Amino acid sequence: MTDRAALERHLNQMLEPSRFKDYGPNGLQVEGRAEVNRLVCGVTASLALIDAAVEARADAILVHHGLFWRGQDGRVTGWMKHRLAQLIRHDINLFAYHLPLDAHPELGNNAQLGKRLGWTAEARFGDAELGFIGSTAPTTLDALAAQLRTLTGREPVLALGDGRPLRRVAWCTGGAQGYFEAAIAAGADVFITGEISEPQAHYARETGVAFIAAGHHATERYGVQGVGAQVAQDLGLDWQFIDVDNPA
Repeated sequence: MTDRAALERHLNQMLEPSRFKDYGPNGLQVEGRAEVNRLVCGVTASLALIDAAVEARADAILVHHGLFWRGQDGRVTGWMKHRLAQLIRHDINLFAYHLPLDAHPELGNNAQLGKRLGWTAEARFGDAELGFIGSTAPTTLDALAAQLRTLTGREPVLALGDGRPLRRVAWCTGGAQGYFEAAIAAGADVFITGEISEPQAHYARETGVAFIAAGHHATERYGVQGVGAQVAQDLGLDWQFIDVDNPA
């Protein structure tokens, strides 16, 4: 067992949120009970995750996508009211770390996705150096897509390059399709992220660099598990990861 303040200090020391100019507040977003024994981790602070955490008797929830984002409507109505009401009614702490949870070199989303796919980052690229790039044994786009399909349990969307052997792999989880140009400039043969927008298909055709969208939620399930396991070990907490399925 630990306390809320010690858990927040430990998470902040681990993830260094002050290094990032983020889209919302990192750290404790909703204050609950002072003592923390059981931690539930998940990707997004949805009502389904909060309800599951209540059922699991959680004292705290750790997520990648929190409740509050820059520019959103600040009124507590509708879905926001229901999520906050459930947290407050059950006195559960909510911790959220967005870019810090992407960027951690060992436990973050990118590092953990690379670990599961057998890739080691040799360099970083893009804003805040969130993108990872490394070498792999020569492979094909179909083989890489099959590997991602097995890992994530969903069908990836492919934008074909020029069919070259894939030796330099770049990746950045979630909604990082805007990093594709930086990945191309960094020397990638293929770029993997969660989502695709209209321009990326054209860039793939015109540059020869392949693009894979393997799912926003699907590629961001791993960092919160890495951090949750580590903080639970360090502070002597019970913990579990709860995956709320999401087709995005």
